[in-house]
Formats: sequence, C-alpha cells, structure tokens
Amino acid sequence: MWKLQDPKPVKLIIGILAADQQCLHAAIEAIEDKFDRTDLVSDVWPFTQTDYYKDQTGPNILRQFVSIERLIDPGRLAKIKLKTNKLEQKLAARLRMPLPRPVNLDPGIIEASKLILASTKNYSHRIYIGKKIYAEVTLIFDKGSWCPLPYTYPDYRQQCYFDFFEKVRTRLLEQLKHQV
Repeated sequence: MWKLQDPKPVKLIIGILAADQQCLHAAIEAIEDKFDRTDLVSDVWPFTQTDYYKDQTGPNILRQFVSIERLIDPGRLAKIKLKTNKLEQKLAARLRMPLPRPVNLDPGIIEASKLILASTKNYSHRIYIGKKIYAEVTLIFDKGSWCPLPYTYPDYRQQCYFDFFEKVRTRLLEQLKHQV
C-alpha cells in the first residue's frame, strides 16, 4: 500500500480587476477582512489585453494582485472561489456604481512549481475541484522562471506578473522553510 502524504501549504493570491482606484482599495480592504492580512501587493497595471469585462467593470479597468500572509491548504481553493464570488456581490452593492461588477476577484494558489487559478467555467484544460468550481494550472515555474502554457490568459504572460509571482513564490519558500 502506498503511503498518502498531506499537501504542502500554499500561498493564496487574489487577482483584482477594478473599475477605478476607489474600487481597488475597497476590494483590498474586503479581502483582508475576509481572508487575513496581505503580505505582498503588486503594482497597479491597466488591464488592456481584452475588452471582455468592459460591460461589467467599465472601460478603464485596473489590475492588481495581493497575496495573503497565512499559508493555506490547497484543498480550500473551491471554497475560497465561492467566498470571492460572494464578496464581489457585496462590493457591487456597497460601491453603488453604475456597473454590474465593479470588482472582479480571481483567487489562485502559488506552489513552488505552479500557479493555479480557480474558475466557475469548465474547459478542456480545467479540472473539477468540487462545489461547482474548476481549476487550471495557469503558469509553471521551470528552470528559474515562470512559463505560460498554450491556454494561459494573455495578461498572465506579462513579465510584470512574472516578477510579482516570483516574489510570492520566494515568500512561500521562506515560510515553508520556517514551518515546524
């Protein structure tokens, strides 16, 4: 019989798409209230790779990532995606903007070898992880750098994202080294 092993803890990251700076700040506050303190926060970048979210989030979307300080069990990703969906709805009601989705929250996890994103949508490269949620390996870390896959979203192919995810990965490795 094979011995089963518990997975190593991972870093929770949340990608934020926001209609403006006010929405971005409200999203980060809500994330910290719901998930714990952030330890790394990316720069803010314009989200210009697609107009897919324009009708929901507006014409000048901002992108930012946060990572949560406390490590988590990777098996929690489906529940976290459900929580971020509810958090989006609460933020939309609270922000009272003339947009149906002024904040879009995309949770994912970073392990030493990969970045995994959660989604409510199935596709050929996604795996069902329970609770009506799917997951995909969006980037792999190979030979010292982040590498996109054929289906990786265009914005996740940017060097500025790789640089931030490298900081998160480094922080993860430091935290794992200090765990008992």
